[in-house]
Amino acid sequence: MAPVELAARVADTARTDTAARQRADRDGKAVVGFVSGLVGLLVGNPVLGPLAIVLAVMSLRGGTRRRGRALLALALGVADLVVFVVLAVHSGSGHGGLSWHFAGL
Repeated sequence: MAPVELAARVADTARTDTAARQRADRDGKAVVGFVSGLVGLLVGNPVLGPLAIVLAVMSLRGGTRRRGRALLALALGVADLVVFVVLAVHSGSGHGGLSWHFAGL
């Protein structure tokens, strides 16, 4: 194999590896956004909600293969913020503190 052909193959492999890593990063952002949104429904709503939204938008703009998961992350992030607002309004009206209370705990 000629040195020019070898250099061309190495360059193609490097481009393919970089594209695969970028795609995996976008897919990973969709998954992490989904998990953040899901956990954010229970704890850390004002932190995990916006995190889920940002990761979902970054993933969708990047062209993820996990579009459904990214859309769920976006929806869950918005739901996190809605839960936080409802809890804040509820605690502001004199019905208790801004926290979750589990029966018997």
